[in-house]
Amino acid sequence: MATTKDKDLTIEDRLRQLYALQAIDSEIDKLQILKGELPMEVNDLEDEIVGLGTRVSKLESAIQDLETEKTNHLNKIKEAEMLAERYKKKMDEVKNNREFEALTKELEYQELDIKLSTKKIRTSESNMEIKNESLENAKGKWEEKKNDLEAKKVELEKIKEKTDKEEIKLNKKGDKQRKVIEDRLLRAYDKVRSAYRNGLAVATVERDSCGGCFNKIPPQIQLEIGMRKKIIACEHCGRVLVDSSLTEKK
Repeated sequence: MATTKDKDLTIEDRLRQLYALQAIDSEIDKLQILKGELPMEVNDLEDEIVGLGTRVSKLESAIQDLETEKTNHLNKIKEAEMLAERYKKKMDEVKNNREFEALTKELEYQELDIKLSTKKIRTSESNMEIKNESLENAKGKWEEKKNDLEAKKVELEKIKEKTDKEEIKLNKKGDKQRKVIEDRLLRAYDKVRSAYRNGLAVATVERDSCGGCFNKIPPQIQLEIGMRKKIIACEHCGRVLVDSSLTEKK
């Protein structure tokens, strides 16, 4: 096969070039399938761990705020109790009803403040209980996802060790193969290849059907494909069609 782009190549030669490139690309695709969805799973787990870490931090901050809130209310209660005690002592020393009523109101105010702060403490404690439960769940999931991530990374690394060398080798081989194919054909090949999940742009005729979309190929078209006088694409999927004998090594 020519090693540089040669416009004088026969249609058969060009078909062989395209099929050879397809064979290389298909091998690369197999290696990617071997890796499976692991790289995507690793990325998803990393994102999930970041999200859980943020949730843990927010919950810890919220619990700290509730602790501070509880402490503030406890201090308010102590202060109110001290004032109440002081007002009670003063009531023994009052000289008229006006002072008595004023002290009574102050005492009622402090008792009300104590009740309100006590209620808010119970609310803070209830919220803390809920937040702590959520925090424990989030931490548990966080640890679980981190363990999953480590396992996935180890699994991926093992697969990469097996496939990376072969993939590099195939990529070099594919780059070399691309250099001998006419630009127009290469663009068409890449366009068709990118349109299908299996990356198949060159298909053989198998059992009178396109090996890519499995639609029937008319006998006359099959005859023309076998003659290799022109490049023929499947009228259903656009893949370049080659007869099975062309795929056999010379």
